[in-house]
Amino acid sequence: MTDYTGSNTPKEERDRWQTPPEIFSYFNNIYNFKIDIAANRENTFCKQFYSENNSALEQDWDAQPGDYIWCNPPYSNIGPWVKAISQQNKRGIGAVMLIPAAQSVGWFKEAIKTASLNVIIIGGRLAFLSAATGKPVPGNNKGSQILIWHPFNSAPITTKYIERDFILNTGSRLIN
Repeated sequence: MTDYTGSNTPKEERDRWQTPPEIFSYFNNIYNFKIDIAANRENTFCKQFYSENNSALEQDWDAQPGDYIWCNPPYSNIGPWVKAISQQNKRGIGAVMLIPAAQSVGWFKEAIKTASLNVIIIGGRLAFLSAATGKPVPGNNKGSQILIWHPFNSAPITTKYIERDFILNTGSRLIN
């Protein structure tokens, strides 16, 4: 599956960007995430997380049917994360995945076979937090979307659009 590789970020930092806290807060308020499956100690928002040291790609997740997990995968290789989420979803695990808005790539075609909802973020691009500085970096060269897998869902995927500023403002209020 083809992945998004249009980044100018140095390779050692490329897959370590942190989700904007407001984005995580907004979706966590809805889904109450049990685990962050693609994180490290510096960039996770969950008490429980999987990192390169205990890869979520190599094991069943410590989650129960009905639980939801958060995933902001390494954008250089999204395909394996889609496969892992699809597999864990068969166990009744829900997932929310922040990804680039790239509907023409192979992993997206695979994701929509099992995902429940595709949320396209409109009205601006996200400023992810730099792995090097921890500060938001404007100028993201790609829009973002959220794929959601609901536990035990068998309905076809639906698409919805949501304003970036609505998510950011709501998430900010939830943090403060």
